[in-house]
Amino acid sequence: MTTRRLVALVGYRAELLLRSYRWLPPVLLYALILTVGIQPGQPLMDSLGYAGAATVPAAAWLIRGTITAEPAAARACVGASAGPGWGHLAGVLAALAAGVVMAGAGTAVIAAISGPVGGGAETERAAAVLAGVMTQLVCVLVGTVVGALCSPPLLRHTGYAIPLTGMGAILALVVGISPANAAITTMVSSAEAGAVRLPWGGLATGLLLVAGVTWLTCAAARRRSYE
Repeated sequence: MTTRRLVALVGYRAELLLRSYRWLPPVLLYALILTVGIQPGQPLMDSLGYAGAATVPAAAWLIRGTITAEPAAARACVGASAGPGWGHLAGVLAALAAGVVMAGAGTAVIAAISGPVGGGAETERAAAVLAGVMTQLVCVLVGTVVGALCSPPLLRHTGYAIPLTGMGAILALVVGISPANAAITTMVSSAEAGAVRLPWGGLATGLLLVAGVTWLTCAAARRRSYE
């Protein structure tokens, strides 16, 4: 599989997602949570931390929509021409890209409407925005991990896959060892202390988790049907 063919496959999966409108519910959920919880003039780091919490369930829902948007006949054709593992990898990458776009748009809006950084650290506004971008990225990665584990080919039955996705997203936000929890906690504590800290550890862990889960799901896609 060449890089050019993989990029073409990612574009194909992204187009399927757009045309199916399966991106709309998670994006609306994300926008609704931000609208309810964030008001203009609120401290920047508090708002960015809150936005990270909204990103996890939205990203989990987004990857499930991306993976299941492909019709069975089209999936069979892609599997025959490129291999089911590569086809699944393209779906994961397309979902990640969509999640990054969603989170990036939310971060830009929050940065535009928020008030002081928090804790008297107004001179560090650029650093606070960077920390927020990194936190959002960590939450996109964690949400993608949750969604990938609760989607085909690992979980194929909607009846228990969807509830497990919701439970997984909640656990990813509240369990202390979760990179998303660590990154959001770092944002909140930075707001209280007035000193911006970047969640490098959470970002590295999130990347490792995505790599491992992607390998697992691609291997499963080569061995079992989505149906």
